[in-house]
This record gives sequence, structure tokens and C-alpha cells, in this order.
Amino acid sequence: METVLVIGSGGREHALSWKLAQSSSVKQVFVSPGNAGTSKNGKIDNVGINVKDFDTVAKFCKEESVSLVVVGPEDPLANGITDRLTEAGIPCFGPSAAASQIEASKYFSKQFMYRYGIPTARYQSFTDVESASQHIQQSTYPALVVKASGLAAGKGVIVADSTERACQAVGEILQMRSSTVFTLMAVEQEKKFGAAGETILVEELLEGEEVSCLAFTDGTTVAMMPPAQDHKALNEGDMGPNTGGMGVVCPYPKVSKIELAKIKTNILQKAVDGMRERGTPYKGVLYAGIMLTSEGPKVLEFNCRFGDPEAQAILSLMTSDLFDTCLACTNSSLSEHCPVFDGQSCVTGIVVASGGYPGSYRKRLTITGLDRAESHGLTVFHAGTAREEDRVVTNGGRVLVVMATSHNFRTACNLATRGAALVKFDAAYFRRDIGTKVYSSCSPEELGLTYKDSGVDITAGNCLVEAIKPLAAITSRAGSTVKLGGFGALFDVKEAGYTDPLLVAGTDGVGTKLKVAQETGCHTTIGIDLVAMCVNDILAQGAEPLFFLDYFATGRLNVSSAKDVVAGIAKGCVEAGCALIGGETAEMPGMYQEGNYDVAGFAVGAVERTSVLPRLNEISSGDVLIGLKSSGIHSNGFSLVRKVIENLGISLDMPSPFVSGRTLGEELLTPTKIYVRDVLPLMQVGLVKAFAHITGGGLTENIPRVLPNDLCVTIDALKWHIPPMFGWIADKGNVSEKEMAKTFNCGVGAVLIVDKTQVDTVVERLGDQASVIGCVQECKGDVRVKIENLKKSFKQSWKPVTAPRICMKVGVLISGSGTNLQALIDHTLEQNNNSCAEIVLVISNKPGVQGLEKAQLAGIPTQVINHKDFGSRQSFDEAVHKSLVTAGVDIVCLAGFMRILTGDFVRKWNGCMLNIHPSLLPSFKGHDAHHQVLKADVRISGCTVHFVAEEIDSGAILVQESVPVYPEDTEATLSARIKVVEHLAFPRALELVASGQARLGEEGRIDQKDATPAAGTSKT
Repeated sequence: METVLVIGSGGREHALSWKLAQSSSVKQVFVSPGNAGTSKNGKIDNVGINVKDFDTVAKFCKEESVSLVVVGPEDPLANGITDRLTEAGIPCFGPSAAASQIEASKYFSKQFMYRYGIPTARYQSFTDVESASQHIQQSTYPALVVKASGLAAGKGVIVADSTERACQAVGEILQMRSSTVFTLMAVEQEKKFGAAGETILVEELLEGEEVSCLAFTDGTTVAMMPPAQDHKALNEGDMGPNTGGMGVVCPYPKVSKIELAKIKTNILQKAVDGMRERGTPYKGVLYAGIMLTSEGPKVLEFNCRFGDPEAQAILSLMTSDLFDTCLACTNSSLSEHCPVFDGQSCVTGIVVASGGYPGSYRKRLTITGLDRAESHGLTVFHAGTAREEDRVVTNGGRVLVVMATSHNFRTACNLATRGAALVKFDAAYFRRDIGTKVYSSCSPEELGLTYKDSGVDITAGNCLVEAIKPLAAITSRAGSTVKLGGFGALFDVKEAGYTDPLLVAGTDGVGTKLKVAQETGCHTTIGIDLVAMCVNDILAQGAEPLFFLDYFATGRLNVSSAKDVVAGIAKGCVEAGCALIGGETAEMPGMYQEGNYDVAGFAVGAVERTSVLPRLNEISSGDVLIGLKSSGIHSNGFSLVRKVIENLGISLDMPSPFVSGRTLGEELLTPTKIYVRDVLPLMQVGLVKAFAHITGGGLTENIPRVLPNDLCVTIDALKWHIPPMFGWIADKGNVSEKEMAKTFNCGVGAVLIVDKTQVDTVVERLGDQASVIGCVQECKGDVRVKIENLKKSFKQSWKPVTAPRICMKVGVLISGSGTNLQALIDHTLEQNNNSCAEIVLVISNKPGVQGLEKAQLAGIPTQVINHKDFGSRQSFDEAVHKSLVTAGVDIVCLAGFMRILTGDFVRKWNGCMLNIHPSLLPSFKGHDAHHQVLKADVRISGCTVHFVAEEIDSGAILVQESVPVYPEDTEATLSARIKVVEHLAFPRALELVASGQARLGEEGRIDQKDATPAAGTSKT
């Protein structure tokens, strides 16, 4: 797991840290100096380091094992933070000081654009007022844009409406060191702009629509982000002074695909190539402010970082992993980690600013309404905010951005406007017209309905085809020409070596085993199952699988999971010796729920006419049945398996009850065994009379399919190994042996019928996967398959694991009433409970709270360790740790403990600390789970007890309890219903750990052990 440092305190940095925290590979995001928004997330921590002292930053990164630094503002970049950190061996996302000149010096930027043929406005640079004013008055083009050459926090640009106003702007910006008389205004502006105003640029006023085009780059590859439009002017109607941005819409629909292509090729790529050519490769985000003129796109300015509020909008649409992309930019591997964005949504962001901005304004004003805005499904990105005890206050001019996402521009704009109105503080100001010009001026073609709007993404389908081409290529064999993307696929049977072949076709699916894959998020083995089910079927005719086609259907194509499925298909094809020569991907919105998909397969094989199986005329009484081991349940009977799991009230991420070190879901997803390579050679030399694939219908219905009507078989279940999962299903599900035999393979994935004189030869060639399990007999009744000793074999295959009870010492951390504390107390103190847990200490970080009284009434020692008495989280956590160790605590329970524990504390108590979360994890993490549940409109919720990990709400799951979600539910009613099951779940989970029935094993998985850890063990 990785640690990231984000430099900066604005809304852009809040968005960056928010998005980085979503990465599955990131455990901790530090932000310096941060704001009230970045400190709100448990995975994100504001730190007070001097970001201007790059040596201090480097030292911090070394001490905290920071894997990546992401720099938000331009000042540190221009001053060389990337250079310094890179020298120290710390990857830093952002350009070098030399490359940052593209923003830090507008004079340099203009010269650079002219040199490399990047279209931009005409200009002249000046250092004195007189020359600049003369140029403005005599220029052949409208020289009305006046810019401070250096960094001026987005306010050093004045777009004048007349030559007089442009000349006035020159005096406002330029530091007047010539013989010109100093005016009071000039003195004020000298203080305002400092060194940034030593040189000015007077530029041509370009006319058209303005758009922000940002791209990730690693110095070579350019990966564009969706275009956005920032609203710079302070007042509605784009009136008033320039600001850092009062709102944003993304993607901006009025820039065409042709224009975007020109912007990428003629501007962004040229800039990156030019920087590399001059020996200052550019890595990070390259931001181009573009004017869409009648002559084509032209650059207004370059920035060397994310824009604000563009970053908040763009990152809201990003669906891929930001950490991976940023790191790829630093190590020149962006082509392998290109970003992916939601192409079906649009966002509108509205800045709520302090009254008086961009001039003087008040600070420390209490902000209210943040929860109300977020409860409406909006995202609030903090910029100029701070946290003072229990309140959030203003701490800047642009205080925050309210972001709304929708499939419709008008809806997004209206939602954002209503959300901004919910945020209150004294003299709060925001524009109510953000985005209105966009949707009112766009043509039907620009905003019209497309196939993609209906939910079908042809581009995603094309991306999938490109992604799976190399997977298909590895399956190529004699006779096949693997060329995906055509209308059909060809296979030359003659080239495959056949003289007089019959073609054999088989088709199948995977069934509800797909539900296990989709619930666990593991899609890599399903493709193997699909191939196995088809090729094992045609193997029953003695056929060699030649080629395979798949059908993948979903409501909305997820390229990543679909690629995982196809990768499994390719692996299965290699194992079966057949070629993956084609397939179909169907995206059908409305047919499948989000995240669901279905797969089917079609295999074609060939067999010489004289070698077709089964050879019914040769099968006779006395022939022997050889059973081939299955790899597990294969792909049949999963509806019954899932019903057993549902009745037991357990989850797929619980530890496997029959295999150590794996979860139940992982064990169930063991792929179906493919028998082609082992069995086909035996068939081709005539050693096999029949092959029965034990698929749907189990042992009792599949073996008769290869028998003459007058013959039956008797098999003995003690003759083969039955995996423990079958005994577990039979026992825990109370499933009869008859039902088991006609539903599952019970450990035998295939059955061969061979002549009794050939048994030794066949078994020797098949090895230990083969067992002689029975024989063929003449029928003496209606039973075609008689199975002996099956019930006895099931009992032998799985025996419940029990462990002796001992008493483990428990410490409980609380902050108030101690949610679930009373339930834990009642459970451990019940005289007839024989609990393995004893609560020996309750610690509160606040004095006088109700939870302390509960513990004292139960005779449990208590202690107050007030976090306000400590200078850092680390020192507070260390004090808590020492108290727990002194009390001999073995297990820590968090019961309404409202402090974020440091990674060091969590590591010390790894596998010995439990917490409860009010949702069915991994869904709906975070502090507002009930709100998320109601917003998602799901019909079931509940609670989860899990081990505490460094990433919030991500530890291995011990116990889950579910409750229904009713249409009329509010957060309050849902919370009350979930609290009832929390009081059952937490004590049950504590008992599992205290009794030794469950513990945290390798790789963060829950492991069931026979032995119980010794009591009294303490953490040192």
C-alpha cells in the first residue's frame, strides 16, 4: 500500500487528495497545508510541514515512506520542488523548474510558442509604461490584453474594452522604475504584484469561445482530459474583474472532435515535443487555455498544473486510478496507464466566494449547510476553509466549490446552483448563471441524444477489442487465423490434420457462479470455467477442440472486468489447445443491473468419423469406470450453494470453512478442470469407450448419457476423494445424498468407461487424478447409477473445527455513549454465556461521557486519555497503546471511538482490533453510510464487523448482519434498525476472535485455526 503527499491548500488539492484516496493501492494521503475538506476523510491527513523548504519536504517523505508527491500550485513547481525531490529519489508529479517556465514566465511561454509553431495571439513585451501605451495605441491588431509576465495567482491579466483602459492596466501592473512619476496606484500595485509585474505582455484580443484543455504527459505521451470551461469573471453575465474562477462546466460541448484533435496535435503534443527537444522534458499536467477562434484554436496561456476549479470537475469524471496515472507520468509509462473518464456524464461546479473577493474580505466566518448540500448528492470541494474545533470557517476568497453531476447539462447546472444556495456564511457570494450560456447556446447536435447517451459505448467496445487482441493471439493453432473485429472467423480443418472429420459443436454458460465472481469482484477465472464447460462437453464425443467463440453481455461495459473475463477465456483455450477466433460483446442498458454481466461460449471440435464416442456397441457388463478428480464444484449447482450460504447468514469474504488461508468466495471460484490434454490422447488410441462430463445433473444423470439402455453402473464413494466443500454443503445445508448426487460432481469431474484389461494402462497414464470407482452391470431395475457409501464419504470429507474456549482480555475505546459498548458488556458478563472474552478496560478520549458510566456500573476499570492534552496524534495514540498494554489487553474494540488512529497504532494491533461499520462493506464506506445507501436506492443494508486496517473501512470482514431498506426510510429510521443488529453482530465477532475460531492470516485474509492463541498476550 502506498503513501502520497499532496502539496497545497486549495480546492484543486482537495480534489486531488479526494481522488487519490479512492485508489485501492493508496493507504494514506498527506496534504500540506490542507484545508477543512481534506481533513474530513479518515484516509487523508493534513500535516504541517513547510512546503517552501524542499529539504524539509524531502525529509518528511523519507520518514513517512511517501511513494509519490503531487504538487498542486504553481509556485513550488516554478521554484524547483520536483528537481529537489527527484534528486532525493522521491517521485514527484509535476514539471521541473525549467519546464514550469511555460507558466512562470509568460514572456518565455510566448517565445516558446512562436519557436515551435504553436498557434497563439500576437504580442509584444515591455518593461516601461510609455512604450507599452504607445504600442497599444498604434497596433494594427486590437492590443487590449495586458498581462503580468510572472505568477500572479490568476489575477495578473486584464482584458480591456478600450485602448484607454488597456493603457491604464499597464500602469496598474508594471513596476514603474523609469522617470515616470509614481502615483499612489502604482505604489499599491507594486506591492500587489511584486516581481511578477517587472515585465508585461500586451497581446492581441482574441474572439471566440474560451475552453480549458488539460492533459497528462510523461514527457512523450499526451493523454487529454475532458475539455472544461472556466468562468473567470466575478459577476453574472461575465462582467466584473477577473478572478481565479467562479465556476466550471465539463465537458465543454461546444468544442468539436475535430478541434480537440487539433488542440492535441498542434498545441499539446507540440508543446511536449518542444520541451523535450530543448532538453527540459515536461512531466505532469499541461494546461492550455484555448480560444476557439474563426482561424482555429489558439493558446491564450499555458499553466503547469491543474486548474482550479477545472480540477474538481475533471477529476469528478475520472473513473480510472489517479495514483497509477500520476506515477506513470513520473516514470515515463503513461501509455500503459492512460486515464479513463465517464463519457456519459457532465458536471457543473459553482464557487461560493467571500464577499469582497477578489479584493479584501473577512475570514473565520462560520460555514453552515455543508451537510445539507452533500445530502442532496452534491460534492463539496473545500478551498479557503479551516476547521476550528467543531466548526468549519472561511479562510480565503474562493471558499469552496459545489459540484453536481448529471447526464444532462441543464440538470447539472440547476443542481449546482441549488446546492450553492444551501451553503451559508456571512456575505457569501456565488454566480447563478454558471453554465446557462453553455446549454442555451448549444445546437441540438452538440447536446443531442446519441447512442452513447442511451448507455451503449461503442468506444469502450473498441477499447476492449484492442485490449484482447494479444490475448487471442496466444491461442493461435494450426488451422486458425486469429483476426478479431471481422464479421466472421475462418478455420481450416484440413490444415489441422484431419482426413475424414465430423464437426462437433457445444455451447454452454457459467450459470450463477457468475454471481460469486461479481459479488467478490474477481473475474479472472470465470473465462476458464466457460471454456471448460464447452470443451469438456465435446470431448464426450471424442472430439479435439479446434476453436472457441464467446458471448459477453452486460448493461454497461466495464473494459477492465471484461478484459479479465476474456483473459480467463484465453487461458482456458490454451489449456484446451483450441483457438479463440472471435466473439461478441453486447452492451444492453436496462437488461442488466450495474456491474452484472453474462457469458456464453461456443466450441467446435473435430473427430475422425471412425473414432466417435461413445462406442455404445462396445460397452458391456464388466467394463470399469475410472473417475477423474474435479477441481471443486465446477460450474453447476451454484444456485443451491448460494442458497446454503444465504441460509447460514455468512458472506463470501468470510474465511473458507474447509481450506486454510482462503476466503469462501475464492474457494468457490476455483475454475472448472479441463480434461482435454489428459484424456484426448487416450481416446485417439482407442483406450476409452466413453467419456461422461459430470456437469448439470451430477453423477446420477450424466453417466447414463454414455451407456446403452440395458446397462447400469455401481460406484463406491469411498473409492475417490471427496473435497471437503461437498461435505460442508451436505452438512450445513442439510442436503440429502440423493440431491447432492444429482446436483454436483461430488469430486468426480469426468468418468471414463474402459475395458477391464486396459484399466492399469489408463490409470498409469492419468496418474493420481484417476481412481477406479465402479463397474458396468446389467440393469436389474430403474436405477441407472447406484452410489454406495456416499453419505459416509461426505461425513469423512469435512469435520467441523472446534476450539477450546479460553478468556482473552478486551479493551474498548469510546468517545461518548460507547455505541455497542453495552451489548459487548452484556455478552461478556452473562453467567451462562461462557464467553471467551473479558472486558478489562474502557478508555475514553473525552471526560464525563455516558460510556464511562456504563463501564463503571458493570465494574469495569475506566480511564480518560484526553486527546486535547497531546500535541500530536502520534503522542496521543502512544499513550492509549501503553494503557492497553499495561492492562494486558489482547483485543481492542472500537465502540463509537471518534478519533482517526495513526498507521503506527493500527500496525501494532494488527489482527487484534475490531470495529463495526453501519453498512454491508465493501459497499458504502465512510462516515455517511446511511446517506449513501438511501441515495443508491438499494433494498438491503446492514452492518459489518471487521478487523481495523490502515485504510478506513477496508479490513478483513468477520461478521455481517443485514436489514431491509424500505422506500419510506430516512437516515434516522434506517440507523435505528441497523443498531439492533449491530448489538448482535459485534459480540458475535468478538467471540470468534477471542475463541480463536477466526484470526487475521496472511495477506490480510481471515484464517480459521485449530489452535487458539495463548491468553494474556500483549502488544509491545
